[in-house]
Amino acid sequence: MPAVNRRAAIWVGGTVVLLASLDAYVIVTLLTTMVQDVHVPINRPERITPVVTGFLLGYVAAMPLLGQLSDRLGRRTVLHACLAAFALGSALTAWADSLDLLVAGRVVQGIAGGALLPITMALAGDLWSERRRPLVLGAVGAAQEMGSVLGPLYGAALAGLVGWRGIFWINVPLAVVAMVAVHFSVPSARPGRPGRIDGVGGVLLALGLGLLVYGSYNPAPEESALPSWGVPCLVAGAVVLVAFGIWEKRSRAKLLDLTGVRKRPVFTVLAVSLLSGAALMVTLVDVELVNQTLGNDSTESALVLARFLAALAVAAVIGGVLAHRYGDRWPLTAGMALAAAGYLMISRWPFDAAAAAYGPLPRMDVDLALAGFGLGLVIAPVSSAVLRLVPSGQHGVASAAVVVSRMMGMLLGIAAIGGFGFHRFQSLIIERKLEPPFPLGMKAAEFKRALDAYQLEINRVLHTEYREIFLITAALCLLGAVLAATLNETVKPEISDESTHGAAEVSHRS
Repeated sequence: MPAVNRRAAIWVGGTVVLLASLDAYVIVTLLTTMVQDVHVPINRPERITPVVTGFLLGYVAAMPLLGQLSDRLGRRTVLHACLAAFALGSALTAWADSLDLLVAGRVVQGIAGGALLPITMALAGDLWSERRRPLVLGAVGAAQEMGSVLGPLYGAALAGLVGWRGIFWINVPLAVVAMVAVHFSVPSARPGRPGRIDGVGGVLLALGLGLLVYGSYNPAPEESALPSWGVPCLVAGAVVLVAFGIWEKRSRAKLLDLTGVRKRPVFTVLAVSLLSGAALMVTLVDVELVNQTLGNDSTESALVLARFLAALAVAAVIGGVLAHRYGDRWPLTAGMALAAAGYLMISRWPFDAAAAAYGPLPRMDVDLALAGFGLGLVIAPVSSAVLRLVPSGQHGVASAAVVVSRMMGMLLGIAAIGGFGFHRFQSLIIERKLEPPFPLGMKAAEFKRALDAYQLEINRVLHTEYREIFLITAALCLLGAVLAATLNETVKPEISDESTHGAAEVSHRS
């Protein structure tokens, strides 16, 4: 295939990956407005959890199976189907007038979006030789990571112009344009040696994750941390995931094939990726709680979060340089340790968050930037460590595994907020005997004073909750630093002249 067409194909693939990644994170600065529009009360934040977990669950569960399906049906065909489904999910989300419909739209978006990354990575494997492939895979991975940085800012910027529904309606023509671009740039031929489809593995993975998420979702957190069905579902989910692991060992068509790879260091790196994903999602969601106590609108909320995201983006570049010069272990360890320090400092913010944000010493800026910088340092070393540990022929699968582990961390992070966090929120409301005022029998001025006093107490409850959650997040990041420090990688990586020449040739030709 001519180099110019090859370049166009991977550019289109990277663009659709970015489109899906943006939608994974755009929800952060839109969530409060969205749930208000579908009539979720401010004192029942646990009801919004499925809006986030539905997308992430579909994204993670669909990623390996649909990527594998593209081996059988061809990359272009599955990309077309996924983009069409993504447009449908976006339209359903934009049109939603109830929470159930909103969740359904996000699940469809997640299933469709989750397939785009592994298909694009597989496309890189189709079009580039093993020696030249890592550079291309790195570019695709960068498009995925850009979504976490740009998504919340993208949402806040457009929400002021077209509203949150308009953002999802915009996805429809974007998906159509992407389908046209895919049609003219991505090869129609199927891979030369189509493999089997591990349908059983895909169902087991989706079922196991679904049971864990459903078991963690508690619509009545004032009664207990878990619902009545919580423990049975969590146990069943764990059993199904164990069955998935056993099946993957015996299956001829593995979803994530790590045959011949040293598994302990690979799983250690993936565990660090999972923990960093959990910390990232906790930050994106809980900073919104901070913004609620500040009374910020979506644009102001995005600017607060921008401290964290800007530091994350800068550190992602620095982490790549450090990993190149000193190896992967120390940037991973330092990044998770710095993130732990940042979250520890965030957990000590005073109730008067405005003083922390706008006082003479912008403590909020420093603490969020430190946490973001720490997590950013981890991004490149996680990917490069996994790629270094597996043969070049399995780089596509390994890169997808890094993203799957991070997304699973995000999924578990939001599930933990839904379980512990919202139970704690409701427990504090009951403990402090908070009841929303009713206007019956009250004058307008009296009702306003009562409502303001109630909102102030709700903000105090939110403050207690987010402090505790950020403290737990600090402990998780510290665990990640300990795991990273155990990696047996002390040799400084070297780049041969041949590799340098190959990378230069790819840059020149593409």
